[in-house]
Amino acid sequence: MQEGSSSDFATVDHDRAARCGHGEVIYAAGKLPHEVVAIAQELLERGSSPCVLATRCDDAQVAAMREAFDGKQPIEVGERCGAVIVGTAESKSTTPIPIVTAGTSDLKVAEEVALTCKALGFEPYPINDVGVAGLHRIMGRLDEVRAGNCVVVVAGMEGALPSVVGGLVDVPVIAVPTSVGYGASFGGLSALLGMLNSCASGVTVVNIDNGFGAAYAACQIERAVLRGGRNPENGSG
Repeated sequence: MQEGSSSDFATVDHDRAARCGHGEVIYAAGKLPHEVVAIAQELLERGSSPCVLATRCDDAQVAAMREAFDGKQPIEVGERCGAVIVGTAESKSTTPIPIVTAGTSDLKVAEEVALTCKALGFEPYPINDVGVAGLHRIMGRLDEVRAGNCVVVVAGMEGALPSVVGGLVDVPVIAVPTSVGYGASFGGLSALLGMLNSCASGVTVVNIDNGFGAAYAACQIERAVLRGGRNPENGSG
């Protein structure tokens, strides 16, 4: 087989959208650039999904994706997180997903959340730099935070922000600990443990820096809401 054929190194899951609601996502870490391109091409050619998302791409993988798809498909690259969207997702809801960050150092992970939401057909709504060091910032934007069917909260350091948000909203809070902080943050472990020990009800925690996992869970919640009829577009609530 020719170099770059995905069957040489991968078994692409073309039925995932039918089973799970969303097509397969490419985790690019550890793959060669031509391998990421080949998987993306196969997914698009087989129509497994109207768009393809590759996460954690390095510079060489991003360059290969640009070379392969620029001028042929719409392409969007996350300059902070290395996520790449090829193609255009079918919009599934008009209700944005609030993505709340504690500080600007959390934007890399928040960008992965946002691009994953977009690739899965849901609109991200960033609310940035509203951490507990200046509590008035989150209090001043509560209407925006409360507008979603769920909220993704991204924070490092001691990871306190999801607990604050969890005590102020009536929807699920998906907390993302980031590896942001000084020595005793232990690469995000302090934030992870703080979030796991939250006294606020309704806070669920994903792994350190796992913006993709948080976004995927948020989109599954949105899909469930659409099935249940809570989407404002249909007039019920």
